[in-house]
Amino acid sequence: MNKLNSQTKSLDDSHDLHEDEDLEERVKPPDGTISRRSFLGTGLAVGVAAISAGLLDNGIALAQGKSNMAKAKRHLTKGDVAILRWLSALEILETDLWQQYNELGGVQDSEVPGGSGNKPYTDALANLDEDMPQYIHDNTEDEFTHFDFINAYLTSKGADPVNLDKFRNLPSSKATGAQQIGRLTNLMELTVDTSWYTRYRSRTKNPDFGDTFPPAIPGLMNGKFPAIPRDDNDTAPADHIQAIANTAAFHFATIEQGGTSLYPSLGQRVSSVEVLRILFSIGPTEALHFQTWHDTAGNAKPLTDPTNGLVFPDLNSPPFGGEDFSTNLIMPEPTIFLNRMFPPVSIVRGTQTEGAAMGALKFLTDDGLFIGQSSEFFDLLRSMAEEADKARGVG
Repeated sequence: MNKLNSQTKSLDDSHDLHEDEDLEERVKPPDGTISRRSFLGTGLAVGVAAISAGLLDNGIALAQGKSNMAKAKRHLTKGDVAILRWLSALEILETDLWQQYNELGGVQDSEVPGGSGNKPYTDALANLDEDMPQYIHDNTEDEFTHFDFINAYLTSKGADPVNLDKFRNLPSSKATGAQQIGRLTNLMELTVDTSWYTRYRSRTKNPDFGDTFPPAIPGLMNGKFPAIPRDDNDTAPADHIQAIANTAAFHFATIEQGGTSLYPSLGQRVSSVEVLRILFSIGPTEALHFQTWHDTAGNAKPLTDPTNGLVFPDLNSPPFGGEDFSTNLIMPEPTIFLNRMFPPVSIVRGTQTEGAAMGALKFLTDDGLFIGQSSEFFDLLRSMAEEADKARGVG
């Protein structure tokens, strides 16, 4: 459209120029004749030509200005491209893990195809919330749209979209219902950090101040546990498949709280208002996901997995309970922000921007999601994260 407007402007300028030349011919006096009327006529022609030339110069300058503005809109800064590419990569990875969850415990349909469900696993998830299959489906679909949109936007700006298909080499679950295709992520050897649970309940601490928080489920930090059945042997006994579903429920929230923090953290580093709008429009959907999973995780049945000793404690009873652990406190408690001199405020935590991209990579790696991936995979993600962290924005 900008090109068409520029061409139309050029045609209009050319037409005006020809009209000015015709006007000069019409007011030109006979040779050798000088009169008041011819003097006025000549002066008028010269004046019109001068005005026309001035308007033409202004028109060219305006057209050039519009062209420069259009180019600025078409092209992104290197930093903005790096941030968008990093977020696209993370959304692709997130989509991969959510697709695995949906194949076994969600709703398989035309919106989120693949897999055929696993009844024991789906039933165990439904013990936490009967709507779990629909929630899993909707979260999965959302992640598909996030990376699809970001890649399309990058392409529209002349930047390279992200494609991680060459790294889809990890094995699928062998349980009934799972597709036998290559995966980017590993959901069968997780070490899940559940410290977000106490972080969002604290009124005096904030990770941006260097504060640390105890995990809600300490056992999930001390081993490698499946969040989906590895094969049909994992569907029994009942407390074992329930422990797998409980692990998944806490992992859902662990992943989505990460996105809730990452988008505003990286938003502080962008230059383009439009790119900022993208981050501030996608980011809140991650927060909506997080609160949903925060609520359902609180319904996890207290138990001990008979196959590996993993304990899911009763979070409402001693030594747990109270504001730090009560399962019905799913809204962010007010806490310190920016400076301790300010009053507590209910916020997303943390949102520190320095090293945010590399921090996200470390978090996902520590989670066990990439166990089995190649050194080339890690090198690529590391380079993308480093580029995103180099972005400086305009502030």
